[in-house]
Amino acid sequence: MKNLLILLFFFSFTIFAQENTKDTVKVNLSNPNATVYTHLYFLQPDSYQPEKAAATIYGLSEEKAIEKAIKIKKVLDGKGLFVEFNKIPNNSNYNDTIGYVSVYKYVLFPNRMPQIYVEKTGDKWYYSSETIRSIDAIYNDVFPWYIQRVQKIIPNVGYKKVFGIELWQFIATIILLLAAFLMFFFVKKVVFFVFQKIQYKITHSKNLEVDKVLKKLSHPISLLAAIVFIETIFPSLQFNLKINTWVFLGLHIAATIFWIYVFLKLVQVLMRVYAEFTERTHGKLDDQLVPVLDNFLTGLVVVLGFLKLLTLFGVNTTTLIAGVSIGGIAFALASQDTVKNLIGTFMIFLDKPFHIGDWIEAENVVGTVEKVGFRSSRIRAADTSIFQIPNSKLSEIVVNNKGLRLFRRYRTNLGIRYDTPPELIEAFVKGVKEIIIAHPETKSDSYNVEFNGFGDSALLIMVNVYFKSLDWNVEQSSKHRLHIAIIKLAKELGIDFAFPSSTLMVEQFPGKDSISLKYDTNSERMDAVIKNVIDDFSKDDK
Repeated sequence: MKNLLILLFFFSFTIFAQENTKDTVKVNLSNPNATVYTHLYFLQPDSYQPEKAAATIYGLSEEKAIEKAIKIKKVLDGKGLFVEFNKIPNNSNYNDTIGYVSVYKYVLFPNRMPQIYVEKTGDKWYYSSETIRSIDAIYNDVFPWYIQRVQKIIPNVGYKKVFGIELWQFIATIILLLAAFLMFFFVKKVVFFVFQKIQYKITHSKNLEVDKVLKKLSHPISLLAAIVFIETIFPSLQFNLKINTWVFLGLHIAATIFWIYVFLKLVQVLMRVYAEFTERTHGKLDDQLVPVLDNFLTGLVVVLGFLKLLTLFGVNTTTLIAGVSIGGIAFALASQDTVKNLIGTFMIFLDKPFHIGDWIEAENVVGTVEKVGFRSSRIRAADTSIFQIPNSKLSEIVVNNKGLRLFRRYRTNLGIRYDTPPELIEAFVKGVKEIIIAHPETKSDSYNVEFNGFGDSALLIMVNVYFKSLDWNVEQSSKHRLHIAIIKLAKELGIDFAFPSSTLMVEQFPGKDSISLKYDTNSERMDAVIKNVIDDFSKDDK
C-alpha cells in the first residue's frame, strides 16, 4: 500500500511538472525567433494550444487566425522545411537589408518558400500580411483537392499504421513512384526528339557524336522531370515533418547532381558544335580556344554545383564565398605573374594577333606558333627547338606576324663587272624583268629591276620581287628558278658577275695586248638571246 501511494505521488508530481512547464512557455512576439517559436510550439502534439499559436496572426478573428496558423504549420511540414531556431535572429529591431529598401522582416526560407515570413508591426512581430493573404493558395498547391477526396473514400483499414506510417500512404507512395517511372520514359523520348530537331537546325547536318551526347543529356533531364513530379505530389501524402525533411533533402541532392550532369553534357554539346564551326574558319586560334573554353566552363559548372550542394546542407555560401574571395586576393598577390599570364591569354584570344601555324617574329624569338595555353605559348623555331613564352610578355611586346603577309618580298643586288658596256646592262635589266614576268610564282605587276649604284667591286643592279605563295618551301623553290634563269641570261649575254678583286691595268706594254674583255653589244643578238632564255624558262614551267 505504501509503495502504491509513493507511485501515485510521483505520477501526480510528473503531471504537475508537465502542466507547470506548459504554463511557463508564454506567448512572446518580441522578436522573429520568439514569434516563430510561439507559433510552432503551441501546435505540437504535447503542447497543443492553437489559440496561443494564433496570436502570431495579426488583424484576424481567433477562429480565422487559428485556421491560418495551422495551415502555415502544415505547409512547412509538408514541404519538409525544418526550422532551425538557432539561425533565427533574436534582435527585436532586426533589419532585412537584402533588398533595395531596408525593412523589419525575416524570411524563414528565402529560397524554397519566400512568401512565408514575419514582420514587425508596432513593437511586436507577426506573420506578414502577404503570408496571410497567400497561405490559402500555397496550402492548396501543397495539398491538392483530390487528396482530400481520396482520403474520404479510404476505408478505415487504410488508416492503420505499419512502422508508424498509415497503410494508404504506403500504397500512394508506390503509385507515385510508378507514375514517375512512366513519366521518365515518356519525357526522355520527347526531349531527345526536340534536341535532335534543334541540333539539325543549328548545324544543318546529323552528327553521330553529338547524337550520343544528346541521348546522355536527355536521360538526366527526364529524371529531373520525374523528381519535380514527385516533389509536387509527395507533400499531399501528409507524412510527418521528419520523413518529409529527409525525402526532400534526398530529392534536392539528386536534382542538383542531375543538373550538374545536364550542364556538363550541355557544355560538351556546345563545344562539339563550336569545334565544327571553328573547323570551317580559316584561323586556327579558334581551334585552340575550344579546349580552353571547355575546361573553363566545366570548372564553372562543377564549382557552382558544389556551392549549391553546400546550401542544401545548411552551409552559408555567402560567408564561404567572402572567405574564398579574401583568400583569393591574398593568393593573387602572391602569384601576380600567374594572374598576369592569365589576363595575357584572354588578351591574345580577344585581339588575335596571330593564329596557330603562323610564322612570327617577337623580339629575339622567331618561329611557328604551335599552341596558346592558359599560362604560356609554345613557338617552334626553324631549327625545331621550342620557345615557351609567358602570355603576359607575348601580349605586350611587338609581334611581327609573317603569317599575315599577302606576299613574300625578296630583295637582292646583282653585281656585274665595271667594264660591262651600258648596252649590255640595259639588255640584262630588260631580260631580268622578262624573267620575273614569266615566272608563275612572282607578282608580275609589282617588281623592280634597276641599275641603282656603284659598289666597291661591281655595278649593282637591284632586284625586288614579290612571291605569291606564303609557304617557306615554295618560296625557296621559286628563288632557285629565278636565280638559275638570271645566271643563264648572264651567260648567254656574255656578262660576268663581279667578286671582290683588284685588277692592275698596264697600258702600252711592249708586245702585249690589252686585257680588256671584248663584249658583243649587237642589239639584234641581245634581243635574240633574251627571247631564247625566256622561251626556255617558259618551257621549264610547262
